[in-house]
Amino acid sequence: MALNLLALDASSSACSAALLLDDGAGERRCLARFAMTPREHTRRLLPMVDEVLAEAGVVPGALDAVAFGRGPGSFTGLRIAAGAAQGLAFGLDCPLLGISTLEALALQAHRRFDVTHVATLIDARMNEVYAGFWRCERGVITRLGEEAVIAPERLALPKVATGERFTAVGSGLALADGFTPAFSAGFEPLDRERENGPLEPRAEEMAWLAARDFDAGLGQPAHLAQPVYLRNEVAWKKTAEQRPAENQAP
Repeated sequence: MALNLLALDASSSACSAALLLDDGAGERRCLARFAMTPREHTRRLLPMVDEVLAEAGVVPGALDAVAFGRGPGSFTGLRIAAGAAQGLAFGLDCPLLGISTLEALALQAHRRFDVTHVATLIDARMNEVYAGFWRCERGVITRLGEEAVIAPERLALPKVATGERFTAVGSGLALADGFTPAFSAGFEPLDRERENGPLEPRAEEMAWLAARDFDAGLGQPAHLAQPVYLRNEVAWKKTAEQRPAENQAP
């Protein structure tokens, strides 16, 4: 079956859009746009969508599904991508798929650097990281344990992969000074060897993962697909930190 699937992501400092095209004969290709755009997601995301659709010669009405980076990640960025994706899916009456940013990051590392065991670590602020562990073989991603938000000193390799050496990617490596020696000994920090900074989640990998989920019948009505924050108290903690303390001396 032919498939036109659009994916959006604004979960980090990067912003991206991708269009996966399937001709119905088993040939799939992906057109993508990606840019580091801190605080410009609202302005940049939809123009990227227009660009990939125009490049492919596909009108919005020809889309079969829409996907978005569901998190974890930036609260504001997740809401921007989710809102845009839901609006498109509602308007087009097509399924919506939320894709893990951590899984997309693992697939990116696997595809670009041919690594098998990946630890994806995203800076969650407040001296914590969003963490996920994955086994990647021939493009197939297997999650090794639950995704979590956790303090750096509490990170541990999954027991199912004891003895395996991981490649660690993501902005969470900035907190590596807080890792225990036992955890640090179990992985190679690929991102520290790159000149362009840590890997960021991309809509391109989300499109491939969403196509997998679409084929498996996992598409949802637009109103059911929601961001996954992992730590819902972030918003009110930040708000509380910004308020002046009661009874504070002037």
